[in-house]
Amino acid sequence: MRVLLIANTLPHTDISGVGEQVVQLAAGLESLGHEVRVLSRGPGGAPGPKLLFPLTVVPVFLWEIKKFRPHVIQVHESDGGLVALVARTLAAMLDPQPRLVALLQVSYLEEIRAVRPLREEGLVLGRPGLREISFRWLKAPLQVVLGLMTAWLADEVLAPSQQTAHEIERDYAVSEVQVLPNVTGARQLVATGETDLPEPGYLLFVGRLRIRKGVEVLLHTIDRLRQQYPRIRLVVVGGGEHRSRLESVVEELDLGSQVEFVGPCPAERVPALMSGALAMVVPSIYEGMPLVILEAMAAALPVVASRVSGIPEVVEDGRSGWLVAPESIDELAVALAEVHDDPQEARRRGQEGKLLVAASATPAEAARRWSDLVLSRQPSVET
Repeated sequence: MRVLLIANTLPHTDISGVGEQVVQLAAGLESLGHEVRVLSRGPGGAPGPKLLFPLTVVPVFLWEIKKFRPHVIQVHESDGGLVALVARTLAAMLDPQPRLVALLQVSYLEEIRAVRPLREEGLVLGRPGLREISFRWLKAPLQVVLGLMTAWLADEVLAPSQQTAHEIERDYAVSEVQVLPNVTGARQLVATGETDLPEPGYLLFVGRLRIRKGVEVLLHTIDRLRQQYPRIRLVVVGGGEHRSRLESVVEELDLGSQVEFVGPCPAERVPALMSGALAMVVPSIYEGMPLVILEAMAAALPVVASRVSGIPEVVEDGRSGWLVAPESIDELAVALAEVHDDPQEARRRGQEGKLLVAASATPAEAARRWSDLVLSRQPSVET
C-alpha cells in the first residue's frame, strides 16, 4: 500500500502537534509494511513560507502523484483544501484511483470562538492581542473555507478525539467523522544531562503562547497560591503572539521570582525540562488533542488540565491526572495544591498515565486503527 501524507508543518523545522502526528502515523504505517511518503515544505517539498503552502504545494503534489501513484492521499488540516480539490478532480483519471482522507485536528470555527477574553466570575484575566484578533477576522475565516472544502471532498474525515469529531460534524456539515487518536513514541526523546536547567520542583507549561491556552488563568492561580507555598514556581516553555501580554501579567502581579519564561526550545530539550517538573499544567479553554499531554504521560509526569475538548478522553481525573473546569482559578488552585501536598499521589497518577499511553497511544495502535478506518472501507484497494 502506498500512502502519501501531506502536512504544512513537520519536526524539526516546526513545533507543531500536527506535524508530530504525521511523523507518528508514518512510523506506524511503515511498521505494518506500507510505503509512506510525506510531502511538506522545504527541500523536496513545497517552496516558500508556511502562509503560502495551500498554493505552493499543489504543483509539487501533482508531480508526486505522477511518480509515487499513491493508493491513499491524506491531507492534514485545512491547508490541504486545494490539494483535496485537485485530487478529487483528477481521481477518475488516476490509476490506481486513490482514496482521499482528511485528518482535521480542530474545527476552525471553534478556534475563532476561542479568541476571546478569559474571565472568572466577571473578572477579566486576559485579552487577545492584535495579532490574535487579526487571526480571528482575517486568517481564520479562510481556514474555515478551506476546512469545509477539505471535509466535503474527502472520502473519509478523521479527528483526534470524539469531541473534535462532533465539532467538525456540526461546524463543517459532514457526517460520520471517525476518531484516530493522537499518539506518541515514534521519536524517543530522552532527557539529557543538560546543566542549564531550572532547579527541579517547578510546575511546567509547554505550548504556543496564545489566548486559548489559558496561561493567564495559571498565572493568577500561582499568585493565589504563593502565600501558602512560598517556593511555588512555574516554567513556561514556548513562544507565540501572546507572550508580551503574559509578561505584562507577570509584572502586574509581581510574579517575577515565581515565573520563568524559557521561550521556544527544541523538542529534544523538553524531556529534560519534564524530568525536573512536579506536573504538566494545561489550562486551555480549547484544544484538539494536545500532544504535550501524551508526552507528559509517557514520561510519567502527572497532568493537571482543563476539562475541555478531547482532554478527558485521555486524562482520567483521579487516576492519571487532575481535570479542572476551564477559567477556574479555584479548581486549578486545589489541584496544584494537591500536587504539592501529596507528591506520592502525584507520582502514582503519573505512573498510571504512563501505563495508559503505553497500552493505547502508540504509533502501532494508530496505524492499526487507521487501517481499520480507511482500508477496510475500500476492499478493492491493492495491498
